[in-house]
Amino acid sequence: MNVAARVLLVSLLLAGTSAVVTGCNTKKDIDITKLGVDTDPPELLYNQGLANIKAGNMTEAGKKFDAINQQQPFSEWARKAMVMSTFVKYRTGRYDDAVQTGNSYLKQYPGSEDADYVQYLVGSSFAKQIVDVTQDQRAAQQTIEAMSKVVNNYPKSQYVSDAQEKIRFAKDQLAGKEMQVGRYYLERKDYLAAISRFRIVVEQYPTTNQIEEALARLVEAYYAMGIVPEAQTAAAVLGHNYPDSRWYKDSYQLLKKGGVDPSENSGSWISRAGKKLLLGT
Repeated sequence: MNVAARVLLVSLLLAGTSAVVTGCNTKKDIDITKLGVDTDPPELLYNQGLANIKAGNMTEAGKKFDAINQQQPFSEWARKAMVMSTFVKYRTGRYDDAVQTGNSYLKQYPGSEDADYVQYLVGSSFAKQIVDVTQDQRAAQQTIEAMSKVVNNYPKSQYVSDAQEKIRFAKDQLAGKEMQVGRYYLERKDYLAAISRFRIVVEQYPTTNQIEEALARLVEAYYAMGIVPEAQTAAAVLGHNYPDSRWYKDSYQLLKKGGVDPSENSGSWISRAGKKLLLGT
């Protein structure tokens, strides 16, 4: 069930739920209504929060859910409210707050029926903060870690498929960052540094969109260093897995100009990595 469906569900639940309104007793010497704390019963606050979500008043909804946790922490109503509070913070773009609330929930209720959804919201909050590959990719790594928990800890969850998709996207971002740095070194003829970056892509991110270029750049870098057998192996692995790739055509032409053909050396690390490509891992 996606987020939109969840909102629809709570709206339907709201339609069939009658709010219970009870009075609040206060001490005579303290007027708690002046303390800025919502003092309605938790069930009423929860239903008010759902009503505000239905009306699109997300900020007010968040206040209702947070008030429940302040009044009766560790209660069942507080547990439910923490789920909705995490959702509201995510939907309003307060991603760091969503992560904090979500992680608090998961620490307190790791085996609850909503744990997979909250873990998914945490991962989605990180995913929303992924930036261009020219910038720091910490959010991409955090996305992978959080969404991997959805996949591994809740394998039957309805959120696994989307979690896997977000993991693929995040890995492509991390691979893209390595490629950016590798190209930088390659342009400056720092071939060893460039190769180390392209190797990370080939060995750690073989299923990303960056793999074809990474192999082609290895051909270029090794050939420029005069390490022709490794260049030939990289080209052979590239051609074997992606024969129609423009990157393979460029690599093939580069080697042919030097009078050699793609040829795989089974003892090369590139050959070993190439076998993983065949397995799709």
